[in-house]
Amino acid sequence: MKLRILGCSGGIGANLRTTAMLLDDDVLIDAGTGVGDLALDEMVRIDHVFVTHSHLDHICSIPFLVDTVGYRRKTPLTVYAIRETVEALRAHVFNDCIWPDFTKLPRPEAPYLQFREIKRGQTVTLAGRKITALSASHLVPAVGYCLDSGAASLVFTGDTGPNDALWKVVNRIGNLRYLIIETAFCNRDHGIAMASRHLCPSLLAQEIGKLRLPVEILVTHLKPGDSALTMSEVAAALHAHQPRMLEHGQVIEF
Repeated sequence: MKLRILGCSGGIGANLRTTAMLLDDDVLIDAGTGVGDLALDEMVRIDHVFVTHSHLDHICSIPFLVDTVGYRRKTPLTVYAIRETVEALRAHVFNDCIWPDFTKLPRPEAPYLQFREIKRGQTVTLAGRKITALSASHLVPAVGYCLDSGAASLVFTGDTGPNDALWKVVNRIGNLRYLIIETAFCNRDHGIAMASRHLCPSLLAQEIGKLRLPVEILVTHLKPGDSALTMSEVAAALHAHQPRMLEHGQVIEF
């Protein structure tokens, strides 16, 4: 399996893209602004989108993706998400007010888009690749994902604050090689991190203290303007783990 980072920023700006990751060439993990950098032929090959939660920075490219290449596809684009996220997308995005309801267009019997509800702990297998929804603790109902190639696994936490339930599952993943974990705020904004159910470096250190496996730690979702400060605080808090910042354009193979 190959994971290409299309976006990993906690905001926008020159050369910054919000969360989107392309697994091989046909699966998106979240669909932030980074999807817009793909060529049309690359967009057409995307058959599946696994969404962590309903916040705009993680779903904003789904409407444009469907509208841009839906007519070139033979089957609907399938969006996988927990029930609350599907309900939010139906009610607040694909509602014919904010965006056309492509679950019924161009024809109800042949739509451009379809939803598949998944549950925490559920595994979806696509051509031998296992994608499992994991617990997350955020302002809205949310999940992370474990991506398992068989040879190795990668865990993406999605947006989350402190979350004991996650580590109980993660510590049982015997072939875990990579952990992509968010740290949206620097320590100065500890209060904001707690209120919005994100992590800052001090909270990240507490969470990583619950990890019992040797893995490579990649930090994502840093706020523009504070990324250097946040990563310096992460490095100080987790020096034994040698964490790295996830990079736009990075490719991870496992």
